[in-house]
Formats: sequence, C-alpha cells, structure tokens
Amino acid sequence: MESAWFESVSRRAGRKTLATLSAHRPALAEACTATLLRAQGALLDLQKPEGYWCGDLLADTTLESDYILLQLWLHPPDENGWNPPNRETIAKAAQSILERQLPNGGFNIYPGGPADVSASVKAYTALKLAGIPADSDAMVNACNCILRSGGIQSANSYVKINLSLFGLFPRQHVPSIPPELVLLPGGVLYEMSSWTRAIVVPLSIVQARGGTRPVPPGFNLEELETPGKSFKLPRKDKLSLLFSGIDRGLKIWQDRGNSKVKSAAIRAAEKWMLDHTRYCDGLGAIYPSMMYLIMALDALGYPNDHPDLIQAIHQFDSLMTQRGSQFYFQPCFSPVWDTAIATFALGEMGDTPPGRMSKAADWLIAKEVRRKGDWSVKRPDLEPSGWAFEFANEQYPDIDDTAMVLLALMHARASDPEAQERCAKRAVNWLFGMQSRDGGWAAFDVDNDWQLLNRVPFADHNAMLDPTCPDITGRVLEALSRRGYSSDNPAIHRGVEYLLKTQERNGSWYGRWGVDYIYGAFLAIRGLRHSQAEGTGEAIKKAARWLAAVQNPDGGWGESCASYVDDHFVAAPSTASQTAWAVIGLLAAGEGYFDQVRKGLEYLIQTQKEDGTWDEHLATGTGFPNVFYLQYTLYRNYFPVLALSLARKALAGQAVEKRLLTM
Repeated sequence: MESAWFESVSRRAGRKTLATLSAHRPALAEACTATLLRAQGALLDLQKPEGYWCGDLLADTTLESDYILLQLWLHPPDENGWNPPNRETIAKAAQSILERQLPNGGFNIYPGGPADVSASVKAYTALKLAGIPADSDAMVNACNCILRSGGIQSANSYVKINLSLFGLFPRQHVPSIPPELVLLPGGVLYEMSSWTRAIVVPLSIVQARGGTRPVPPGFNLEELETPGKSFKLPRKDKLSLLFSGIDRGLKIWQDRGNSKVKSAAIRAAEKWMLDHTRYCDGLGAIYPSMMYLIMALDALGYPNDHPDLIQAIHQFDSLMTQRGSQFYFQPCFSPVWDTAIATFALGEMGDTPPGRMSKAADWLIAKEVRRKGDWSVKRPDLEPSGWAFEFANEQYPDIDDTAMVLLALMHARASDPEAQERCAKRAVNWLFGMQSRDGGWAAFDVDNDWQLLNRVPFADHNAMLDPTCPDITGRVLEALSRRGYSSDNPAIHRGVEYLLKTQERNGSWYGRWGVDYIYGAFLAIRGLRHSQAEGTGEAIKKAARWLAAVQNPDGGWGESCASYVDDHFVAAPSTASQTAWAVIGLLAAGEGYFDQVRKGLEYLIQTQKEDGTWDEHLATGTGFPNVFYLQYTLYRNYFPVLALSLARKALAGQAVEKRLLTM
C-alpha cells in the first residue's frame, strides 16, 4: 500500500514515519479479521433457508396509532360504546405507544428526537380511543405537550384528513383529494411520487364515499384545540392562495358536481387501485397505502367476505410484529434490500461458503421484476427489469435496490449462470434507461421533479416528488462502473457531472435515503472513485476531509435526523452503521487519514458484542425527511462487515487504486 494512505490530515499532529505507521498494520489487520469472522457467523445465522435476509424495519408510534384508528373505521361503535372484536390487539398497540412516550409528554418521530406535534396528536387520539383515561398522567402530559406545540391545528394534513373522517377535525378545513386526479390529462398523477399516488388514489375514494364515521358517545378532541388559532389551511404565499381557491372549488364540486362524472372518476380510481394490487403484497406494499386501500374498499361497499378486502386486511395485518413482549408494526418489509447488501458485504469479505452465496443469488434472481409498472408511463419502450424493496411489489421496482442487487450478484454465483447473466444485462439496461435528464437517478421514477406539486395543500408530508439524489446516483455509478462501463459512456459522464454539481460547499453530499450527509458522502465518493472520471480528485479529497472532520471523540461517527431540519450536519452519538459508512468513504477516497480510519475500525472492533453483532438505537434510515425515519435492524451488522472487509484488504498492503479496480 502506498505510504500516503497512512499520512495524517492534521499537520498539527505532525507526519508519522512510514515505519511507525506500518507497525499498526499487522495488529489492526488481525483484529479486523477476528471481528469479521464473528460478524460473518452472526450474519450467516440470520440468513433464511430460502437464501434471503430480512431484518425488522422499525419506525415511530404513528403506525400503531393509525392501526387503532383503522379499527374504529372497520368496527364502528354503537350507543353502548366501542367494543371492537380485536380489543386485545388494540391494547397491545396502545401499550406500545405508551412505552415510547417522552418525559415531556409528547411522541417523537426518531429516537432521541424532540416531540412531534403530528405524532403526538395521533398518539393521544389512539390512546383515548383505546380507553386510556383522559385525566391520567400520561394523557394530561401528552395534551399539554400538544398545546405547547400549537395544538391540533398544527398537525400535518394527513393527520387532519384522518381525523376529519370521524368528525374530529372540521372537514371544510382539510385538503380535498378528488378521485378525478386519475382522469386528469397529461399524466398529472404520474408527476407525483410513486408512494404519493399509491396513497392519494385510495384516499380520494375514502373522502368521496366514506362519509363521516361515528366515534364512541361523547368522544372528541376539543382539549387539543389551541384557543383562537385558525383551523384553515395555511396560506404562505400567492401559490398557496391559488391552491386554497382550487380546494374551495373542489369542495363545491364534491357537493354539487355532475354525478356521472364523479361516478366515472370513482370507478377509474377503483380500477387503478385494484390493478396496482396485482403481483404485490398490498397496494404499494407500504403501510399507508395498504391502510387506505382497506378503508377505500370498505367505503365502496365491499362486503366483509369479499376476496379483495380479505386479502387487503391479511396483507396489512402481516405488518404486525410481536417479538417477545414487544409489539409494533413495520412500515413494510425489506428482504431484497437486506439480501443485496448482506450478500455484497459477505462477497467483499470473501471466504463465505459458496452454497450460501448461491442461495442468495438464486433468491434474488427469482425476484427480478419482469412486468411493466408505473415507471413505464415515462419509459414505455424500456424492457422491464429491476428489483423492488419488498417480497412482492412489481408495480414499483426501484433504482437503488436494482443497483445494490447488481453489486451483490458480482460476488454470488447462481445455480444457473446463464440466467444470471441475462438477468444482469436486463437490469443494467433498465438502470441506464431510468436516468433522469439532470444526470442523476431517483428512487422509482424518471424526471419526477415538478416542483409546483410541492405547493398543493396536502404536500406537507414532504414526499410529493421523487427527485434525483446523490446517494442513489453514487450507488448506480458504482454498480455500472463495476460492470465495465467507464466515464467515456455518456450516461456515466452525466452521472459524474451530477455529483460534482450537487456537492455541498463543505465537501459532503445530501443523503435522501439515509441519515444524512455521511450517507450521501460515502456513496458519492464510491461512485466517483469507481467511475475513474477525470477531474473528480479534488471533490473526493474535499469529501474525505469533511468526513474526517466530523468524527466523534470515541472514534465513531454519528449523525442526527435533525440534519434534515437544519440543512446541515448535526452530530449524534456514534452508531455502527454510520461509522462503517464513514470508514468505507475514507477508504474509497484513496488517500490516507490513517488515524481517523484506525479509530473508526477500533470503535467497530471494541463495540462488537460477543455474538458478533452490534447494538444501534438511533434511526439511520430515512423514509421522508422531517416526517418519517427508519431503523434498519440489519444495518448495524452488514455495513460493519463491508467496512472491515475493505479495511483488511487495505491493511494487507494492496495499493488503494489497484484494490478499487479489482474489487
């Protein structure tokens, strides 16, 4: 290895001699190997007999809160009160919510974060419905926290919409989502993000046909209202005024519009909704759209024994998870994502039993999407391929998973090599075809960046669009470059240019799907390095200097979800996954930071548990910035394997550039 890799960035500490630095190499390499072997065993123990990995995906209390509200929709109260048949499950959900209440009475949207008014309103409503007395300490504290945060009027649009369905928030002051969206010319629906369209289509039916459902006698949320504060939709600028006017027009249309047109719109929305449940584990295979699907089918009058309704409820209930005394809902399942990263990490390590890798490859190849989904609206001539995040979600293969699977399949040989080669070719072609006009790659769609949609009244969930982002672009560049495509390829060149122009002034990159700038930086660095494009060296150096500068005193790295609120890096306690990301990024930078890398490796080595795994209590995954965050329970295990594997190769004495070219 070139001695420059071991030179410290800080001139204040002085340059260490090559002999001194080399003395660290054997001991550190040996420690990495021992740690890796334990981690490898732990990771292989988690592989399912079918060949895949799937860790639990953890979120906040809003999932359990929404579950309780859904039960009120499905099992209305009578004059004697609310006595749903699944009272025991509701009690478990309520207990799960209570266990996560903050000392100030509120509920947050990520571990260690402040109380969030929307999550707190949902939790309070659900707990009150579940029978927790309003005068109990927990409820009084929650109520006071909500009032300090602006009251129920400060909750986001989706909370208000859900409550309005039960008469708990004025219907006239919530955004209207018309079924006619499906009929609008020009594919307006497909200018919304994939997850938004999967939510708003069934929700439009619920608003149009659901009416106002009853609540238990005497039930209301008046104690959450801030006196004197308006219930009206916020009006921030002239466009907000315009959309508020449109919303008023939609409400008039709902009351007085042509019944034939409205019926045709509902039929079209119903067809769209049902068509999108085929070959999928629920509409969109994600919690919110699956919940609204159930409500929509019920609003349309589907009887309880209808196969579509039975299936929708079964798929939704499958997200319910019981682990010992813990009860929670998962927002979706992550088998393809977990399998791809675990396989790639084990492949980079080497010495993994070939049979285990072959099983993973066979499982992944069987999950390739071969049918056209929503993405084909803008790419009608592109041959279907790619992978979805979940077990089955063929309408929505995503670019990030596809790139990650392609990386994994470089190390895992399937039982049918020819089928694997054909599969990889289709996936590469699909990735090239899904590049957006700005040179970057988004998650599910192409050129999904119509900013006007961010101004509609129900856009405050921060997820109306699916724009390109540096983290996905970096991963795609790595996947394509390692498949033999160089910066001479126009698509690779455009991707590199995209990363260069989106780099932050401090050297980092924004991470859309992981928290946050550490995630964006490590993936962008890897993408640029593997592209071997000229003119990227300074950007990589700048990013490496930034990563080194934000290391925690304990040797690890940690970043808070608050980075999304502040639009700049906010430090947090070190986590195994974020430490691994930073180490991977520094190694890919190709220039040394020995002290920082060594300390990062030592942090991972010292914090590994006896069973070969790591603890991690913070959210390092991102659903919707500022709204919804995720804890991937396997991030803490397979990303350290990748970091330690790459470090061990470097410590073995290979030159960084040679290693990157042959990985």
